[in-house]
Amino acid sequence: SNPAAVPSRLNPSPAEARMVLRQLYTRSWRLALAGGVASVGAIGAARCHESQSHSHSNMPTKYKETRHLLLAVPKKGRMYERISQLLKGAGFDYHRPDRLDIAHCKDLPVSIIFLPAADIATYVAEGNVDVGITGEDIVGESNAHVNVLMPLGFGKCRLSVQAPVDAKITDVKQLAGKRIVTSFPELTKAFFAKFENGKSTSIKCISGSVEAACGLGLADGIVDLVETGTTMRAAGLEEVATVLQTQCVLIANPHTEQKELIEVIRRRIAGYMTASKYVMVTYNVHRAALPQATRITPGKRSPSVTTLDETNWVAVSALVEKSRAASVMDALEGIGATDILTTALLSSRMGD
Repeated sequence: SNPAAVPSRLNPSPAEARMVLRQLYTRSWRLALAGGVASVGAIGAARCHESQSHSHSNMPTKYKETRHLLLAVPKKGRMYERISQLLKGAGFDYHRPDRLDIAHCKDLPVSIIFLPAADIATYVAEGNVDVGITGEDIVGESNAHVNVLMPLGFGKCRLSVQAPVDAKITDVKQLAGKRIVTSFPELTKAFFAKFENGKSTSIKCISGSVEAACGLGLADGIVDLVETGTTMRAAGLEEVATVLQTQCVLIANPHTEQKELIEVIRRRIAGYMTASKYVMVTYNVHRAALPQATRITPGKRSPSVTTLDETNWVAVSALVEKSRAASVMDALEGIGATDILTTALLSSRMGD
């Protein structure tokens, strides 16, 4: 009924469209969380319930009456499988039904919400969800005020300024004030503002195939993510400058009431990540060679040494970085160690 609002609804800006989608997502998964029976307004205070589609048979008693913590993860894309593997490895026992964007954990009052990666930082910052996993580039682009709990060590790439090879751009200042196409307009605007000299850089936002913009004559340069550089080189582009180094991170709302449960989540993920980096090496060695052996296997803190029934022999166990395991076994064999074994770790708690 408001004529002034009609053009916005018929032709919404990208920000308006994202806001509407966030509202629709929020309503749908809150209703799913409530089993479709509670009002949306009551969900925030809702406590855990069990139903045919959702039970907590393995949950510790102290969590039985705890409100569900909401954990947002990307619903698809290149990081979806890696994050799913991380959560399963860290002990989050859940099943995601087909065509649904919500899954409930069996042993913790945690519901996993599957969302577009680009919206996760905003959801976390605004308190729609308590914690999330997304890229540092998304956090920066969203200007989201969140607590970064830990880097996750995967999804590493860089947001970089790129230009056609034949343009022979040697300094990013040469692109300031010109036409730049990107999917990261806020980060790009802030980056080029440092180099502008009276003329604003024209920044156009598109959602995909950014690397084609220069070849189509739409831009003098682009700002896009680079992992291996294969796509960039295939498009005849080269890097001029790095805007941001990025990787996946675990983030939390600064004002969430679920701080204790978030720390449980952080420790679980940290334990799995440590277990993924190390193996346990065990071996027997003569006590005379023990100083050499412990220099080869100092462990994460120190090796464990146990006396054997055989005189002057000891058993040693220590954590070794997985990438060094083979060379460590070679070195131990070289000093006379025997019965050398390496064992994979499923998870750990190292007090990190």
